[in-house]
Amino acid sequence: MDRRGVLGLMGATLLSSAAQADVMASDGSLPGDSTEFVKLWPGTPPGGAGVALTLKITDAPGSDGYHVRAVSQIQTPGFFVYRAARPNGLGLLVIPGGGYSSEGGDRGGREIAQHFSALGITCFVLRYRLPGEGWANRATVPLQDAQRAMRLIRHDAAKYGVDPARLAAIGFSAGGHVSASLAIRHAMKVYDSVDAADTLDARPIIAGLMYPVITMGEGAHPGSLDKLLGPNPAPAAVADWSLEKHAAADTAPSFICLAADDMTVPPFPNGITMFGALQAAKVPSELHVFEVGGHGFSLHWAQGRPCAAWPDLFTAWAATHGFRG
Repeated sequence: MDRRGVLGLMGATLLSSAAQADVMASDGSLPGDSTEFVKLWPGTPPGGAGVALTLKITDAPGSDGYHVRAVSQIQTPGFFVYRAARPNGLGLLVIPGGGYSSEGGDRGGREIAQHFSALGITCFVLRYRLPGEGWANRATVPLQDAQRAMRLIRHDAAKYGVDPARLAAIGFSAGGHVSASLAIRHAMKVYDSVDAADTLDARPIIAGLMYPVITMGEGAHPGSLDKLLGPNPAPAAVADWSLEKHAAADTAPSFICLAADDMTVPPFPNGITMFGALQAAKVPSELHVFEVGGHGFSLHWAQGRPCAAWPDLFTAWAATHGFRG
């Protein structure tokens, strides 16, 4: 389905200022964006009775002109397909972050897909529903969408030129929490089956967790905790979504990468603790901690720093676990 048509059905997109109208199209798109959008659900998404949202895209370009779009009020989840010019059979589900209050359109989204598609990897940028926007069973909403996306991509793998056995996921910040949830809870029943695609496995061959939100307990990112679980969550809910407590033998092999100076999502109760849990569960895993990078370095903000090496480290490690062309 054409992206512009889908977004038109969602309603008028709101821009952060009129000044951006001459840079972005009226639907919030930029040149270079994928126009191939695939809806996840044939009708109303799970838990969507009474939910009616108008898509919102804001943009706050940096001084160098790099766009920083944030997407929220997501009524129609799906994924954007970034096809490789010379596909090598690999597929990568890219999951942007944004503290579960929005999703990055560029950092952790488009720029990641463009980078890896240039290497022959067909990329699918997930637009998942945000848990605090009125959906029932809010905590499971991002995982519902991630599982469904994996299954749809596998179901239509031939159409995308990917090997269904070589489908990975990578998530950034709160998207790292989604990716880790998928790696751990790929088989958890979080929605009722809607078609034949839902008979397929949702497990990624490997999962990338970039400066990930992991815990909902002490050291949690406050915004992610609030949006995922709501105000004053029960201790049981906090424990259930503190993913460091749930690593198990069937968790997908995981690559964790972060910066030691991350003051937004503290490394020790989050990514570093997750690595320890994976090792304790004997899950193949690798951890890279850069001295400098802060939170959200992705690709653009990593330029000129040692943390810019992470994509090569990721692909080299992934190849040792079957994710190679």
